[in-house]
Amino acid sequence: MGLAEVFADKVLKRELGLADLVLAQVLCVVGSSWVGIAAKLGKAHAFFWLLAIALFYLPLGVVVIYLNRLMPLEGGLYQWAKAGFGEMAGFLTAWNLWVYAVIVMGAIVFVVPTDIGYMLGARGAWIPASKPATLALTGGVVAAIALVAARGLDLAKWLHNIGSVLMLLGYAILLTLPLWAVWTGRLGSYEPLAWQAPEMSWFTLAIFGQMCVGALSGFEYVAILAGECRSAVRTIGGSVAISAPIIAVMFIFGTSSVLAFVGNQPINVIGPIPQTIRLAVGTTGRAATAAPFAIFLIMARNIAAASLIFTGLTRLPMTAGWDRRVPRWFAELHPRRRTPVNSILFMAALATGLILLSMLGVREQEASQTLQEASVAHYAIAYVGLFALPLVGRAAFRRQLPLWVRITSAAGLLSSLVSLFIAVYPVVDVVSRSAFAAKICSVVAVSNGIGILIYRAGSRPTSTT
Repeated sequence: MGLAEVFADKVLKRELGLADLVLAQVLCVVGSSWVGIAAKLGKAHAFFWLLAIALFYLPLGVVVIYLNRLMPLEGGLYQWAKAGFGEMAGFLTAWNLWVYAVIVMGAIVFVVPTDIGYMLGARGAWIPASKPATLALTGGVVAAIALVAARGLDLAKWLHNIGSVLMLLGYAILLTLPLWAVWTGRLGSYEPLAWQAPEMSWFTLAIFGQMCVGALSGFEYVAILAGECRSAVRTIGGSVAISAPIIAVMFIFGTSSVLAFVGNQPINVIGPIPQTIRLAVGTTGRAATAAPFAIFLIMARNIAAASLIFTGLTRLPMTAGWDRRVPRWFAELHPRRRTPVNSILFMAALATGLILLSMLGVREQEASQTLQEASVAHYAIAYVGLFALPLVGRAAFRRQLPLWVRITSAAGLLSSLVSLFIAVYPVVDVVSRSAFAAKICSVVAVSNGIGILIYRAGSRPTSTT
């Protein structure tokens, strides 16, 4: 047993059960922007959703379940990669997962001003385009999330659970809107599972990459909290199996709902669900009064999802601190709450600064897409490590996995590599494609360079006990 396992066993509270983890899986995986991005494919979206599910989503579920059975440890992928590849590869895999979490948290929080704008209708249209308003709103949300995280999972899990339930309700409204619109005569026809032959291009490949590592990712994320789960081997695997079909239905039919109302109009990839709701119910009449409530449900989900991701990302520096790969300051826990308060404060400041940097010199949709693609690139690197474990990890590690799991992981590895290399291609209008690609490449190169320096500067880990 290593240092991280010893510390986790002694100091962490086991607050999470199966129901908590099922809701956390749905909350972590299902985002509000992905149905808008997938809708850019038109009626071909169903083909690409099914392809992404076959090549990435199902392999991810299989690999996560089996790796968690082998090592149900706090730190999740960090611990798995460390065992399968060694200290440095484990650290860099976790580093990319950590950088992803910081960036994607900023991307999720960045949606809040757009949601508020749609809630208020014409009166709030100025909010997402205003940098001061956006920074004030996002900074306030990050501060609130940090306070909840510092309080502990006994409170945070209720925020996560409530957010997941509200999101399920919001998606239920989204999925039934076309049926209601057809019944009331607002919509002439509706194809819930439209089918169209795909046209292969760099654009469709870029969308596919985001659908894989962006939309359908996250099953392994709750494994970071394994040391805070009751019966981690059973509950984490069970949560994946239960949540997987629910998530697939939400994405496929949610995209169909967006297409039913947005049609050939420009899709707001920051807030496609609020945009769809407003187009469906209009701005006047009795139905329009329900729009702010439905949009609020989606916004509540975004805040809860950001809180869940924030909770996980504060645990990675904590476990690395236990292994003495980063300053032990990150591993210091609150004496009563047993939460990594220093890591929480650092993450809050970093996320706020990242949101500010993403807004400099660009429009709000390009800023959002920069955050999105940068997060996808880092997540894809972490997933390359995850899917490579059953294939090229240490022999003793590979022998513990069935052959069919190793074959399945090859599909996940291929789709992760595609997502990584296509992340430089923007799916929205940008000021300069070359500048956009340079931003993504620079962020990935600089962040991994920093990760290598931190690893080399760290002291040697103590021997296992």
